Amino acid sequence: MIIKIFEFVRIAGVTAAFYFGYSIGLSDGYNPVAQLHIMIPIVIFCIAGLSGIEGVFFGRQAAAAKGYEQGSNYQLQSAIALLSYTVISIVVYILEWGIKAELTVFFTFMFFLILSASNHLYQAVANKNYKFANINRPFLTLVLIAGMIYPVIQALKTF
Repeated sequence: MIIKIFEFVRIAGVTAAFYFGYSIGLSDGYNPVAQLHIMIPIVIFCIAGLSGIEGVFFGRQAAAAKGYEQGSNYQLQSAIALLSYTVISIVVYILEWGIKAELTVFFTFMFFLILSASNHLYQAVANKNYKFANINRPFLTLVLIAGMIYPVIQALKTF
């Protein structure tokens, strides 16, 4: 049950990030930098941070929900890596290092997420692991990319 709550909160949080990000970005003309300044740390916290917390404190349940082995040190290591994305994203936001630093953290996180989604897709196809928590990652990653690509491209044009 706790894993379903984490999944719901992740999706709801990213949805909120899109709502507030687009609201701020469109409040006075279009400002993709202001939009991403809000969206990036929230998206990273909701996906990486919550996944990291889930992996550290509820690792066995999370692995079981995805149809993966339980109790692996690699699972804990992955959770810690996810938490590191979150902490750095928050530091960059608080210290106001700017859009280049924010995008650097975001691109690094997205590279991980795309590779992770590819792994989930591989597991679904090769091992017939059709658990919802496993097969939703590739689709949700594509939705995230679709929602982020326009503001990212527009922000890159400001350089």
